[in-house]
Amino acid sequence: MFYYLARRIANYALLLFVAVSLAYLIAATTLDAKSAFDLTDPTRDWAAIERMLVDYNLSKTVPLTERYTTWLSGIFSSWDWGKTPRGESVNSIIAVKIWVSVRLIFIGSFVGIIGGVAVGAWTATKQYSWADRTISLLSLIIISTPVIVLATLLQIGATKFNLATGTNFFEFVGETGNIGDYPGAWIVDRAQHLLLPTISMSLGGIASYSRYQRNLMLDSLGADYVRTARAKGLPKTQAVIRHALRTSLVPMATFFAFAVATLFLGATVTEQIFGWHGLGIYSVESIRGQDVNGTAAVVAFSGASTLTGALLSDILIVVVDPRVRVS
Repeated sequence: MFYYLARRIANYALLLFVAVSLAYLIAATTLDAKSAFDLTDPTRDWAAIERMLVDYNLSKTVPLTERYTTWLSGIFSSWDWGKTPRGESVNSIIAVKIWVSVRLIFIGSFVGIIGGVAVGAWTATKQYSWADRTISLLSLIIISTPVIVLATLLQIGATKFNLATGTNFFEFVGETGNIGDYPGAWIVDRAQHLLLPTISMSLGGIASYSRYQRNLMLDSLGADYVRTARAKGLPKTQAVIRHALRTSLVPMATFFAFAVATLFLGATVTEQIFGWHGLGIYSVESIRGQDVNGTAAVVAFSGASTLTGALLSDILIVVVDPRVRVS
């Protein structure tokens, strides 16, 4: 097992190095840091700006190979991902953005996964019942609704609820707001601002995961080993949980690992609507702001998340399915 994981990690590290290097080279070729400044302003000292960009390793007057070597040596020597065209540290920005995305995504993805599996498994045992048909219809409606529309509808509903109750129960602009002076006020404030975007993200997860889980459960429930277990006297609930559900979770494990990894950059719309400044928004802003180093850092984190998801999927499959053995 250790040799297998070490080999997989080495392969993933090589893939990540190639992907991030290509991302930097493409960004350094297509993006122009000087364009981050107002090129029509005749009062700017462009010579001074050019010297500044040279110091930041962003000037196109420096050969691409030299810029790439300098950038790479900074990462390996001191884990320095460089500076933005405005002189901000990319390390500092990414460190803040990552934790913003973690707070937003962790609960939403967790609720979406657990809820999707539970709903999908339950509806599979109630195939073609009114509950199964109703949940299937609602799931398809949610899946078919764009995230921006779903989030906007939630904001409208929350606003009406606040007006009807005369409270500010739902807070959905930014990460925090007016914090009270009572004990634990900051926790309540954070939870209020987190509630609506969490619902927005988890609804999509529950709807999509439940469809996958339902179909996989239906295949497992009709398998010979489940019928044999029932024929030997195993109660239906135990047969469903110990055999059908566990088997159907094997392909879902891979899906979960990759889905959670890609959510960090896939929540751009949710972050934009609810005013959360995480990695999703920063990935767009870095490209728009001609930020070569920021773009490369975002790609690096995205690639690391995806490859971590691939490694976790391998581990989860071994955990969920004891038949899998790694030599």
